Amino acid sequence: MTKTKLRSSAGRFKARYGRTLRKKVGEVEKKLKAWHKCPYCTKTKVKRDSMGIWQCKSCKSKFTGKAYEV
Repeated sequence: MTKTKLRSSAGRFKARYGRTLRKKVGEVEKKLKAWHKCPYCTKTKVKRDSMGIWQCKSCKSKFTGKAYEV
C-alpha cells in the first residue's frame, strides 16, 4: 500500500465522515490556525489562545472575539 500526503488538517479523518464534512472542517481549521490582524496595533500577529480568546504576539494585548476568527 502506498502512502499519500495529507492535503489539509482534516486529512487525519482519512475516509471517514464524508468528503463535504471533511472539507468544511479543513476550511474552519485553516482560518483558525492562520495569523490575524490585531485591532490595536494593526499588525498581523494575532493567534488564538482558547475558544474566543485571542492574543497579539506583538503588543501583548489579549481580547475576545469570535470562536474561529477575530
